Amino acid sequence: MNFDSEQNEKPASRGSEEKNSEPRFLVIGQITRPHGVRGDVRVMPHTDLPERFGWLQMVYVGLDDPRPVVVENARMHKEWIILKLAGYNSRDDAELLRGEFLQVAEEDAIPLDEDEYFLHQLEGLVVMTDEGAELGVLAEVLETGANNVFVVRDSTREVLIPDIPQVVQTIDFERKRMIVRLLPGLLDA
Repeated sequence: MNFDSEQNEKPASRGSEEKNSEPRFLVIGQITRPHGVRGDVRVMPHTDLPERFGWLQMVYVGLDDPRPVVVENARMHKEWIILKLAGYNSRDDAELLRGEFLQVAEEDAIPLDEDEYFLHQLEGLVVMTDEGAELGVLAEVLETGANNVFVVRDSTREVLIPDIPQVVQTIDFERKRMIVRLLPGLLDA
């Protein structure tokens, strides 16, 4: 199983080690609009465990330059989270947050089971067939409604590999590779 916006929290990927000292963040939700007049916001959760908002003490707001903001209150309302963030005390203040993504530091993410991974951890793996042919490097993960799709590139082509059990045989982070079984017609694009 995999994740990257914690919607998964998504856990998105199993993974490789980062050498970067900067913290990695995982998206857990997106602010859709203000809620009420006291600075609350409505959040669309991007996590498999939306109740996690109830125990959050801090969240990072924004994708490009995430800034830490204290969580004052959180509650479920239908499929939404109603969140009160410190420093946002009016509807006008909350309006400034419309569309912003909410993130947590990767080290604060919900622990993954042994067979789970964050999607970003897959990027850079060498993808090989179960017959030993190298297809290229996993360059990107496309999150679709049905299943994820792995974009695998080499110097001459791009191959789209569905993330389904019939295709993805093994993911070996120690050896930095993924083994796939190609379905008939998969390379005929």
